[in-house]
Parts: sequence; C-alpha cells; structure tokens
Amino acid sequence: MVAGGQPRAVLEEVCEQYPIAFHGVSMNLGGTDPLDQAYLDDLKSLVSRFQPLIVSDHLCWTRHGGHHLHDLLPLPYTEEAIDHAARRIDAVQEFLGRQILIENLSSYVEFNSSEMPEWEFLSNIAERADCLLLLDINNIVVSAHNHDYAPQHYLENVPADRVAQHHVAGHSDDGALKIDTHDHPVPDLVKSLYDDARGRFGPVPVCLERDDNIPELDDLLQELDGMMAYAMEQSV
Repeated sequence: MVAGGQPRAVLEEVCEQYPIAFHGVSMNLGGTDPLDQAYLDDLKSLVSRFQPLIVSDHLCWTRHGGHHLHDLLPLPYTEEAIDHAARRIDAVQEFLGRQILIENLSSYVEFNSSEMPEWEFLSNIAERADCLLLLDINNIVVSAHNHDYAPQHYLENVPADRVAQHHVAGHSDDGALKIDTHDHPVPDLVKSLYDDARGRFGPVPVCLERDDNIPELDDLLQELDGMMAYAMEQSV
C-alpha cells in the first residue's frame, strides 16, 4: 500500500513469476465507523496494477471512533449484524469491481446476544453479500476448542460453492485455551480438518501462515509439502 520503495519492488518481482493473493486486516467490515475511503482507494489502485487472483479480509471489526485497535474483534451473531456487514461488503465489492473473500476469525469470547452459531452467521453473510469465503482451518480448530463444538460440524454447514481459499497455521495451546499465534508448525488436528475440508470443498488454494518463529524457507516448503502429503494419504 505504498507508492514505491523496496516492498513495491519485491511485489513487482514476485508478480512476474507467480499468481498472487491480497490478504488484509484493515477493511473493518463489521465496524460502525464509515469505511476508510483512503484505504480503499489505495487498495483499488494496487488491485488494478497487480490483478491478484484473490482479495480477502476478515469478518470482524478493527476500528472504533477513528482509532485502529490492531486486533481482529468478533461480532455478535445476529440478523442485525448480518445486514450491517453484508451492506459494507457489498459496498466494497461495488467499489473494487470484484468479489472479495471474507475470513472466519479465531475467537475467545461469545456474545450473549448471539442468535445463531458462527457457521450460520458466516454463511448468511456470504449469501446476502454475494461474496466468497476464505475458510481458515486453524481458526475453526481454535474456536471449536474454545467454545466447545465439533469443528467438523462447522465444515458441514458452510456452503461449498462459496469457499475459494483455505488458510492453515499453528497455534498455542495451554490446555484450557487455544490461541491463534501463527508461531508453531501446523498440528495434526489442523491437518486432519484440512483433509476433511479438501474432501468437501475440493482443491482450492491454500496458504500456510507463519508470523513468528519463522523458519527457513526450505523448512516451510517441506512443512507445506508434508501437510499436502498427509491430506493425500488420508484421502486414499
């Protein structure tokens, strides 16, 4: 999101060799502050220049009262929140001239006002806004543990024709709580659920996320190859 410099030069070089996906954390699709038009202007310029296969952000709120909170905060699962988020997603898609993907969060609290489970909330928004889904497999494992539901039930109740990408990652686990830290290798629970996801949604693009304790690239590629091999073995 800059006019030039090293980040832009690296992106230019990467785009000459690979298809790319844009993934953001700042759209504030669930917030009540107005959509950040300057941010969207910069994003549209970047999308126009690099033509990514995928543009995605999170189904959450990140700002309030003009302040960026630097966290991905959950929404209450209500009809009012569905209408609100769907209108904002529709406005973003209209401005960008393309469908976007929305990602499910990892969550640690629940709202007393919620009227439905998360997978129903996510699915209803996707249908109402006519957007696509980035289904984060690690986030499902984390949230399922924290809120005591079966992660497979989440997969079974998401519309297959809306899922266009997966994320996988590692997390921290103290027994009582799982936290989406992106600083561990992908655990077997996530690998297993990813195998289930491949069976339901097909071979959509997958991104291995690692934000801390980052190993060498060769090690990351081996982990990704191993995860794919695991999924293939389980499918045989």
